[in-house]
Amino acid sequence: MPVRAPAVNPVLFAVVAIVSVQFGNATAGSLFTAVGPLGAAALRLGFAAAILLAVIRPRVRGWDRRTWIGVGMLGLGLAGMNVLIYLAIDSIPIGVAVTIELLGPLAVAVAGTRRWRDLAWVVLAGIGVALLGVDLDGSGGLAVVGIAAAAGAAAFWALYIVASARLGPRARGVDALAMAMLVAAIIVVPLGAAPATQAVILNPLLLLAFAGIAVVTSALPYALEFLALKAMPTRVFGVLSSLGPAVAALAGFVVLGQALDALQLVAIAAVVAACIGAVSSSQRPPRNDSAAVNQEASGDHPDA
Repeated sequence: MPVRAPAVNPVLFAVVAIVSVQFGNATAGSLFTAVGPLGAAALRLGFAAAILLAVIRPRVRGWDRRTWIGVGMLGLGLAGMNVLIYLAIDSIPIGVAVTIELLGPLAVAVAGTRRWRDLAWVVLAGIGVALLGVDLDGSGGLAVVGIAAAAGAAAFWALYIVASARLGPRARGVDALAMAMLVAAIIVVPLGAAPATQAVILNPLLLLAFAGIAVVTSALPYALEFLALKAMPTRVFGVLSSLGPAVAALAGFVVLGQALDALQLVAIAAVVAACIGAVSSSQRPPRNDSAAVNQEASGDHPDA
């Protein structure tokens, strides 16, 4: 009798991808004192681009000008997401940063809507973000630069999702992703080359550390997401992706020792609930493939 392949558990794959990304980002944050956020972003994207190009070997022959522009926009989105979320993590707790960043996919999910229910999700998310800024203990609250950087990362995540949706079937999802990662590396590596080089000269083991971070924040989660999307609706995947801030808060506590107060946890829960609600109530897309995920509130987890 033929041996039957083991069944794919898409929910498990999606959850493992989320955990891998957020704990990988927290690990990168723990190395900021050595390499700085720009150096960390440069090393991570440089390794991620090299790994994806070697594994995927993208086929770009036949791509037209519009496709190349779309891939360039994807790369710009990836570059902005990675740099800004690392700058945010350097100033505010990672759970808070990822919560604010999630507003990007939320904005895409409810863009152009006229339904009161969708607007209610936006209001709930706004309340959650407002609660993040409440200073109960008189410590001075969150750093403005961190909040601004996380908001910028949200904007670039929205750009990534929109650019991916418009790219459509003109390029296979994995090929476009590999080339977009190369574009992102070309943009970011020069920005962080100086601190990265200085840190690596002092401690060459950082190369090994960031090669591992590139695997757990890019190569592994992309592969798991690809498999998951073959066996689950993109709407379900979007809902699962909305759990990112909660996982990021856990990673911040475990890896970075960042304990959030009760109000911050309530705020994160409000934003997560708003994103889950927005994605769940959005209209189901006409197809279920690897490219479709970027049209919902999932996007890439490049950071991110």
